[in-house]
Amino acid sequence: MTLLISRPAALTSLALAMAACHAHAEPADTVVVTATRTPQPLANVISDTVTINPEQIAQSGAGSIVDLLQRQRGIEIARNGGAGTASSVYLRGANSNQNIVLVDGVRIGSSTTGAANWSAIPLTAIDHIEIVYGPLSSLYGADAIGGVIQIFTKKGQGAPAVTAFAGYGSDNTREADATLSGATGGEHSFSYAISAAKEKSDGYSATRPGASSFNPDDDGYDRENVSGQFGFQIAPGFEAGALFLHSKLESQYDNGASAYDVRSKAELQTAAIYGKAKFVSNVDTLLQISQSEDKGQNWGGPAASDYSRIDTKQTDITLQNDIRIGEDIVQVLYDHRKEEVSTNGADAMNRERTTNSWAASYNARRGASLLNASIRRDNAVYGSKNTGSIGYGYDITPQLRATTSYGTSFRAPTYNELYYPGYGNPANKPEEGKNAEIGLRWDDGVNTLSASYYHNKLTDMLVNTKPCPYAGYKGGCAYNVNKALLEGVTIAGATKLAGINLTASLDLQDPKDETTGKRLQRRAKKHGNVTADYSIGALKTGVELEFSGDRFDDAPNQNRLGGYGLVNLYATYAFNQGWSALVRWNNIGDKQYDLARYYAPPGSKVFAGIRYGYK
Repeated sequence: MTLLISRPAALTSLALAMAACHAHAEPADTVVVTATRTPQPLANVISDTVTINPEQIAQSGAGSIVDLLQRQRGIEIARNGGAGTASSVYLRGANSNQNIVLVDGVRIGSSTTGAANWSAIPLTAIDHIEIVYGPLSSLYGADAIGGVIQIFTKKGQGAPAVTAFAGYGSDNTREADATLSGATGGEHSFSYAISAAKEKSDGYSATRPGASSFNPDDDGYDRENVSGQFGFQIAPGFEAGALFLHSKLESQYDNGASAYDVRSKAELQTAAIYGKAKFVSNVDTLLQISQSEDKGQNWGGPAASDYSRIDTKQTDITLQNDIRIGEDIVQVLYDHRKEEVSTNGADAMNRERTTNSWAASYNARRGASLLNASIRRDNAVYGSKNTGSIGYGYDITPQLRATTSYGTSFRAPTYNELYYPGYGNPANKPEEGKNAEIGLRWDDGVNTLSASYYHNKLTDMLVNTKPCPYAGYKGGCAYNVNKALLEGVTIAGATKLAGINLTASLDLQDPKDETTGKRLQRRAKKHGNVTADYSIGALKTGVELEFSGDRFDDAPNQNRLGGYGLVNLYATYAFNQGWSALVRWNNIGDKQYDLARYYAPPGSKVFAGIRYGYK
């Protein structure tokens, strides 16, 4: 019995006190896709879901998608420096490789680490984001233990439109982007959106004194991207389309006092073609063929041995049928995924594997009751895994809903954990998760409040053990030895008082390695956000507070990272003719804190820009 469970009265009081707080209040007509793999009004979704809309992204002034996600409930980050450096995103305490990341329905991530390369994802290309918390392996397969984050790039609609942005800020940071989008009308309509952007910054020193790799020089980055979406309405009920994203990031990092320009290059590419058909009036069929590539190069010094290259590629073929029976939806899915790895180093890593999956789900509404259920089977070289979930929601009143759910999930062993010489072992099994949660949501059109409790039990956790228990291995290696518990309460809400919009969230959690009794690395027991904004005519001003308790940088919990609180200010002003201006000042107190030991997060930074757009 944990502290989170043993103090229900304290949590109830906190929930009431937080009734004026939420990560943000979504409009009642918001439609989300990720929670059920089909468009649904947010009001009909049982899973705890957050959306980040285009306006929030535009006014965020964030230097990267990681900065933006850090301000959302249930999310923590770790980063080895500024916007261009290696980053991890923890969802409800789950590791980066225990969450799935999608770009327009295309799965991204490295097959060697199992995690998405967050620093290579361009914020400038993003239209909106959906975050679904909880296990979703029965819908998306391996790795959806903590949840799914889906990124949507800009899509064409309406009359031809042009948007553009140019900004400048601290560390000589420059940014510019432009988008051309629109759609033709008629029976054979054509939609299009093409975006391009470039960001460049001189940066600052990513490391601090004490790090073995410390070098006081600035570590800058150069990121550029282009993306596009195209859709053609062939006939009523029949559509074909294509989409792509290409992002390239070149960034510097520290590797001691060497005068050599130590740097890395990362490329993220996604592409897909799809067809949607309605052969029968109540059946929607989707066929999509997609591919994503995660390429990395590293120059750690002047010698040839200091150069490394790791390229991973994923190819997916998905066939999905949504069958409508009255207001109910039965979904039947087949998915084929092929992963390929190519490196300039260990030959044992240069291989491929395939996963074949079958899944089915059912979503229904009966009066005040909501129900969903799903099952899935994945077959791969690491064995076959069956997962399932069931959720129920009940509208106690038109404003108040109670929800409960249970789901199983798993994480597939990565190529590193299976094949890396001296570390991996082909006998490693998937990690498994069993999650139960309950929640309450209140929304009267003015005030919102939500509270969720989750209990996610993980077994067969893959960790680095030493000495390695397998003959022929030296040092530590990956082995299914640990158990963990991801348990917590998330409280969020929003209201408007005296013209001031108030939003906030609070996470109380206990992410624990149950085998050792230690807290999981770089995760706090409490963290949250508070935002207040006020509009006077065309001027909108706001203040944000980000806070976190202490964390530990290592598994034995010996190196403590102190808690912190950050205050950010922003203002936007809308001119006539579609022009607007943004000014943002992050960390106004120049708070010194740690997201990773000996690595320096951004200090006090100012960014300003001009945006033009019309629709």
